[in-house]
Amino acid sequence: MKLDHIPLDRLYVDKTNMRFGRKVPDVSDILPTIRARSVIQTLLVRPPDAEGRFGIVAGSRRFHANRIVADERRKAGDIDPEALLLPCAIMEAGDGAAAIEGSMIENMARLDADEVRRWESFTRLVREGRGVEEIAMTFGLPELSIRRVLALGKLLSRVRDLYRAERIDRVTVRHLTLASKSQQKAWLALFDDADAYVPTGHQLKAWLFGGQSIPARFALFDIDGFSGAMVADLFGEDRYFADPDAFWAAQNAAIEASRAAYLAQGWADVVIVPPAEHFHAWEYEKAPKRKGGRVYVDVRGTGEVLFHEGFVTRAEARRIGRGEAAAPPKAQRAELTSTLQTYVDLHRHAAVRAALVGHPLLALRLMVAHAIIGSPLWTVRPEPQATRNDQVRESIETCRGEAVFDAERRVVLDTLGFTPEEPCVTGGNGDDYGVAGLFLRLVALPDEEVMRVLAVAIGETLMAGSAAVEAVGEEVGIAMADWWQADEALFSLLRDREVLGRMTAEVAGETVASANAGEKAKTLKRIIADHLDGAEGRNKVERWVPRWMQFPPLPTRKGAASERLPPMPGSSPRARGPRRIAVRNWRKRRRGLCPKRHERRRAGAIPPACQMLENRAARPRPMGSAARLCPVRIHAGTGQHGAL
Repeated sequence: MKLDHIPLDRLYVDKTNMRFGRKVPDVSDILPTIRARSVIQTLLVRPPDAEGRFGIVAGSRRFHANRIVADERRKAGDIDPEALLLPCAIMEAGDGAAAIEGSMIENMARLDADEVRRWESFTRLVREGRGVEEIAMTFGLPELSIRRVLALGKLLSRVRDLYRAERIDRVTVRHLTLASKSQQKAWLALFDDADAYVPTGHQLKAWLFGGQSIPARFALFDIDGFSGAMVADLFGEDRYFADPDAFWAAQNAAIEASRAAYLAQGWADVVIVPPAEHFHAWEYEKAPKRKGGRVYVDVRGTGEVLFHEGFVTRAEARRIGRGEAAAPPKAQRAELTSTLQTYVDLHRHAAVRAALVGHPLLALRLMVAHAIIGSPLWTVRPEPQATRNDQVRESIETCRGEAVFDAERRVVLDTLGFTPEEPCVTGGNGDDYGVAGLFLRLVALPDEEVMRVLAVAIGETLMAGSAAVEAVGEEVGIAMADWWQADEALFSLLRDREVLGRMTAEVAGETVASANAGEKAKTLKRIIADHLDGAEGRNKVERWVPRWMQFPPLPTRKGAASERLPPMPGSSPRARGPRRIAVRNWRKRRRGLCPKRHERRRAGAIPPACQMLENRAARPRPMGSAARLCPVRIHAGTGQHGAL
């Protein structure tokens, strides 16, 4: 391969180029860079044709962008002869297949740098004297994107290492950019403590701001003159008050100023509703200023302040309608003491939860709202689906099950009025009014829509590898062949030659497996792959699934660990074998494989655990698969109960 600079007018896009077409490709992302630095990366071209022109195999977008820059400079009269020369790598003369491969490798074999590496590179540019505006212009990126990447410099090096190793997610890192160095150290101490709770995601923001994050947009005062500390959220394009006490001091002063301004305008009164109370519009009616209308200032606990102009109570509105004089307003005084308020709250709570017993559909909607938003008594976290293996991650992200679930999740997000950019439905911040608002929205939805929301919520919070996954898979009767097919990730993870031999027997037959029993693992993998693809003249095998991926899972080789029952709490390993044999024999008798069942029961030969299973199985069962009774086992020597 030869390197040379070729004039622009002697180049054209070859038909073997992946981007070949009549339409000029979009070059808006690389055009600023080429304006500033011209073409740096060489173009891959074929040898010259009879007219001395070179066909571009890879580099079509660079070629078109350079033509645009050359035309701009030609019109401005500032053309540089060097700008008309492009660095090219000339391929050896050969067939078209090599050119096609070169174009595909150039366009497909790429890996974008992660955020940490981009931060390291941008930081070096800043140290060399480049400004944020200059970097943004060179790379064709918004200034906010550059500032977001540079914000990672506020993090401790260990936090960046954890993010690079994918031990913490992107949302957590972005919230940590709002934290001070001492807060980051305190968070790392919680992260290293196996027994401590580590706030992540949206819970981390509440932890950083002491449970109250007040955005700058709620301020009634001039933020530029505010002397307290503020934290800029580059990723959310908002700022937050780091000191809630300082915020409320300035906010209350602004509220008093607004109250004085309303009184000066001639309003009868300005009533300030504190955060502990609420302004309920249905308790008031509109009234103009000339008829004694008041202004109600509704102060929310989040820092937001709402002004309701021209309202009177309903009793006053009726008096005004009858032409009576308005009664002088009484002094506002709290009706309930703190102890009396507790008394009222507890009795109302007892009445509501007792009434919920008779309204199971409302209880279901309330439970769904708690699972999505959370509360001080509910903590529900979505399954992170984390893995350190890139192939496994890619296999999960591109599988059919993930695509179907993500599409359903987008529908549910739209149904609930959430933004489509939300990564998941669950994982809320535990806001009390958020739970109430979502509950009322669910009440307005039909049962079918609520069940769709419930299915997505439990799907997000279902722990991978748990017994619940096994139970649901068996109950639904999932056929993994409908959701999965063998890929490169599976074959890269297989190591056991004995397992590969049994898989070869399942796919290709015992004859082929015996003939290749002494072959290497790589050969066995190729035989399995050829049969699954129908390649190399082998019969194609459809819907094959490894035994341990089925529901229920089965071991591939005899005597594998998955055949044994898991240890039972409070029992010794010796007690598992007899109990398993007894339960298996009981199941055979239930299927009619043991004709002397009744005689053995009368003789007292049935073990106690199986006798209890017999008694529970004889009870009437309600209709529906969800209401079936679950057999109970008694752990040997302890008397503890657990589900089989």
